[in-house]
Amino acid sequence: MKPPLSNPSPGPTPAVVTIMVDGTDARTLRLWQLLSPTLPVGAYAYSAGLETAIEQGWVGDEPSLVDWVGGQLPSGIGALDLPVLARLQAAWQRDDRPAVEVWTSRLLAARETAELRAEDIHIGRALMRLLGEFGISEALTFDRDRDVTWATAFALATARWSIGMDQAALGYAWAWSENQVAAAVKLVPLGQSAGQRALLRIADAIPGAVDNAAALDDESIGATTPGVSLASGWHELQYSRLFRS
Repeated sequence: MKPPLSNPSPGPTPAVVTIMVDGTDARTLRLWQLLSPTLPVGAYAYSAGLETAIEQGWVGDEPSLVDWVGGQLPSGIGALDLPVLARLQAAWQRDDRPAVEVWTSRLLAARETAELRAEDIHIGRALMRLLGEFGISEALTFDRDRDVTWATAFALATARWSIGMDQAALGYAWAWSENQVAAAVKLVPLGQSAGQRALLRIADAIPGAVDNAAALDDESIGATTPGVSLASGWHELQYSRLFRS
């Protein structure tokens, strides 16, 4: 039996794979970071009236969740948040601070309950603080006494990171939808698989909502979601609550 070789010949050198990240890829990664559920803005603490909708029996299973969330895409955030987001992003790109303040105020004025307004301000300020830590200097001027919304901060980030409005709007609608489904999984309760099936169906409505939002003129902006307003108002007096809205 031959002794083993003390210095066996090396095998073939493995190929080195280099992944090139261009500007488009980098912008996509920044958008993914904005949409991450790990973003420390406290969005997980809010249900935007969904908790009361479940308490009232309006939402109690997968199909009714799809109806509740999917129904708000064209008549809720698609008719209000997304067109305002586009105008806020354009204002940030022009460094037009008065326009930022006007559209921020208009969005807050459209929040029909104290809880919906507080939710928007809270997570908006949290994102502004985070953007300040990311080196976006304009975010630092939004202190605790300054009106701000989630869309105000989201638009600032996408403007400074050169994320196109189409992708920004898709991401905004997706993040909102995902947060609603995550709340429903806890509250209904739904299984994780049921939640993902619901999200898959809800996502089918997002591109249409984005397209419709892009076509709205200033005078046509406004949500028509009376059920959400009722649920949010009743939530303030609901006996047992897990969420802040």
